[in-house]
Amino acid sequence: MKSVTILGATGSVGTSTLDLVEREPDRFRVVALTANCDVARLAAAAIRTRAELAVVADEQCLRELQAALAGTGVRAGGGADAIAEAAASGADWTMGAIVGCAGLKPVLSAIEQGGTVVIANKEPLVSAGDVILRAAARSGATLLPADSEHNAIFQCFDATRPEGVRRIILTCSGGPFRDWTTDQMRGVTLEQAVKHPNWSMGAKISVDSATMMNKGLELIEAARLFPIAPDRIEIVIHAQSVIHSLVDYVDGSVLAQLGPPDMRTPIAHTLAWPDRMATPMAPLDLVGIGRLDFAAPDPVRFPALRLAREALDAGGARPAILNAANEVAVEAFLNGRIRFLEIAAIVEDTLIRYVPAAPDSVDAVLAIDADARRLASERVKDCVV
Repeated sequence: MKSVTILGATGSVGTSTLDLVEREPDRFRVVALTANCDVARLAAAAIRTRAELAVVADEQCLRELQAALAGTGVRAGGGADAIAEAAASGADWTMGAIVGCAGLKPVLSAIEQGGTVVIANKEPLVSAGDVILRAAARSGATLLPADSEHNAIFQCFDATRPEGVRRIILTCSGGPFRDWTTDQMRGVTLEQAVKHPNWSMGAKISVDSATMMNKGLELIEAARLFPIAPDRIEIVIHAQSVIHSLVDYVDGSVLAQLGPPDMRTPIAHTLAWPDRMATPMAPLDLVGIGRLDFAAPDPVRFPALRLAREALDAGGARPAILNAANEVAVEAFLNGRIRFLEIAAIVEDTLIRYVPAAPDSVDAVLAIDADARRLASERVKDCVV
């Protein structure tokens, strides 16, 4: 049996992972599950899977979790130290799906234990890519990507002969506003921004998809994961979300990974890797799909793409600042404090105002993250809705 820990078990990625694990109880043993403060769903999942440990990040929710797990044999924990314990549980396979920079230290703790660590949240590799990769090299941990795009590249990329790769082509749906003008986007509502045309995702990542910052973060992540120059990573809009990414080789061959827009496919690939496992998805119906469309993204209407490319090219602390400011701006939009187009403007303003030295440790990354959040929050206060 493969032992499994899921960091962020009640989010969209976490619940998709649980769905797969619970379909094959003789194949997977759950060690630990974590959540922020969704006690009901965390406790129910822990009881169903007979997990050894369930942890809430918010210590104020611990007493409620303890009550929900009383008499079940599942240990309850709360707070940062308990999250670290869950991450360092020594599971064979750990899913890192804690949203935001809050997932950085837990993912690093899992990596330091070795084993297989699946990266589903972009922040560790975007904000602390060098730190994460050095830690994996020291511990011998295997890093696998769960993002559909990066998992697609992983399946197509010949890591034994990277010199044969000419380009990586990241596909993106374009989000709900891919055909909207800038003037139309001035009046975007929260309900419109979180309604993704293809994927079922959480609110934050849905907004990132709408601004295309999600693809910008994936651009940075791809540069960390695969041995290829950043200027050879391209982005193409593919509205149907059938082709999840492509790898172009120097001989003219282009390999693509296709599948339904369901996170259970890439998650299943990482769960079973290097083998395969069955999923509940129906076979891909190419005749029913009928056509596949592609278009170039517009960095003028979607400046997040330009900001991400510039942060990647500059390196150092720039990706961490980009990510932190974006998190603050998206949260402000979700809370009705800023307009949709102000998200990218706040990120750019923070990047202009804050130019620290490159971080060399997780603590340095978190200090930069905190300063960038403070500056972005100040900028949010200047906005009038």
